[in-house]
Amino acid sequence: MFRSLIDTLFGCSHQRTTFPLTPARRNGGPVISGTQRNGTYVTCLDCGREFAYDWKAMRVGEPVTDRVATVTTQPSFR
Repeated sequence: MFRSLIDTLFGCSHQRTTFPLTPARRNGGPVISGTQRNGTYVTCLDCGREFAYDWKAMRVGEPVTDRVATVTTQPSFR
């Protein structure tokens, strides 16, 4: 909520975005839940937020809320 208030007052205009990206599945292997992004998206080059992209309408849509899960490793001490 706080971020949306700040974005409303002083937010990024999202004028500079990447070319629309559609990730491909490699090797046809199983998809681990939360690690595969579905659909086409663009990323704002100024603030880094990701937005859905509609190829048919050629328009940027709503912000993507589900981020790709990152794998973190814990150091092992032996």
